[in-house]
Amino acid sequence: MALISEYEEEESPAQPSTFTATFDPSNPLGIVEKLFDFLAAESDYLSKDAAEKEIAAVVKAAKEKRKRKEEAAEREKAAAAAKAAESNKRLKEEEKEKKKKPEKEEEKGARGFVMTSTVPNKGNGLDMDNYSWTQTLQEVTVLVPVPHGTKSRFVVCDIKKNHLKIGLKGQPPILEGELYKPIKVDDCYWSIEDQNTISVLLTKHDQMEWWKSLVKGGPEIDTQKVEPENSKLADLDPETRQTVEKMMFDQRQKQMGRPTSDEIQKQDILKKFMAEHPEMDFSRAKIN
Repeated sequence: MALISEYEEEESPAQPSTFTATFDPSNPLGIVEKLFDFLAAESDYLSKDAAEKEIAAVVKAAKEKRKRKEEAAEREKAAAAAKAAESNKRLKEEEKEKKKKPEKEEEKGARGFVMTSTVPNKGNGLDMDNYSWTQTLQEVTVLVPVPHGTKSRFVVCDIKKNHLKIGLKGQPPILEGELYKPIKVDDCYWSIEDQNTISVLLTKHDQMEWWKSLVKGGPEIDTQKVEPENSKLADLDPETRQTVEKMMFDQRQKQMGRPTSDEIQKQDILKKFMAEHPEMDFSRAKIN
């Protein structure tokens, strides 16, 4: 007896082919033509009725993808430009504010200070974040803003010869420190103005000197930039007025790099002495 076996040959799966091409930017269609030639040689895909539509769909999808990528890049570029413009605007505003602000900043001294300056305000003092002070040769005025409706019984104002403390009961002092110079306590007083400001008047003990700061260790002003009100000079006695005018003259002379009134007087005395003694040799004389 013979056994007959039937063998069915199985079709082996198609092996993937490798497509190799070089892209030339000057001829972008060259690589597309090579791809179609490869498809025609390795498969019957291009003979399908739907091939053209499918290829067109792939091209359209690629174009849309590129368009979305370009739009995203444009949005990022616009956002970066807007951010840079905002940053430049902020920097310009900061520079503008710096020019407005006094020369020195951020220096903490006595309690209650948050900034400092060398340029006096219009009242020859300083405007701080939580108070301000002004001065004449005779007096110093301190203004401390408080909540509207504040009554005098809620105020703490301790005035001593060399010390000042201002605040509200039950709260940390708004201002406290050793005064720059002694004051006449009996001639000082405080009051509530417009129900929202503590006003303190301090009478200087030495009424011939400008204060550089309100309290020791606090921000100082440049006293050479102090500008007394001319209208108040007439209210002074002749001797005091003469002293004030001399101080103002000396300040202007120093700012211009010129000799002060005392130095001019010394030079005049020396010139007079030299004229009275022509027989003396002053060529090697050193004048201090």
